[in-house]
Amino acid sequence: MKRGKTKILVECGLMISLATVLGYIPLFEMPMGGSITLCSMAPIVIISMWHGWKWGVLTGCVHGLIQMLLGFKNVLYCTTIWAMIGCILLDYVIAYTVMGASCLFAKGFKNRAAGAAVGATAAGLLRYFCSFLSGILIWGGYAPEGTPVWVYSLTYNGSFMLPELFITAVSVAIIMKLLEKKPFAAGA
Repeated sequence: MKRGKTKILVECGLMISLATVLGYIPLFEMPMGGSITLCSMAPIVIISMWHGWKWGVLTGCVHGLIQMLLGFKNVLYCTTIWAMIGCILLDYVIAYTVMGASCLFAKGFKNRAAGAAVGATAAGLLRYFCSFLSGILIWGGYAPEGTPVWVYSLTYNGSFMLPELFITAVSVAIIMKLLEKKPFAAGA
């Protein structure tokens, strides 16, 4: 393995660790899962901006698998094997993996901080969509009587995902502004 790839792997590992630790600093927690954290998605977005979507997606996927293992009790609340598979994919694997693709949405911006914020926002909206689908397909039984499942999922997930998205976009923009010497990924 080349020295450059080793360095990138180490950076990815460090950012996964940082994202995991930041995930344990909730600013607000929802009663049935989900929270607003202290910039826990920013490290995944930064890897994407630094090293491109391939490294970002790999980092996001590994982080999602770690989050799944740490929160596996949520999967056990599912009533069928198909619901468990859906939960694993939508709430963990795909949801965190899409954060690693944020650099794809940052293309074309001369202002790196703005590009990073747009990339984080777009990837965050994809993650929100994963949670929205999960809320409809898997967790819809928790919707209050008389409330359409899609409205319940949209509002429940939006109550923590949208502030998390905002915090991530702002923090990534600030960090990228501070680290202007680090170029965008060549493969981004």
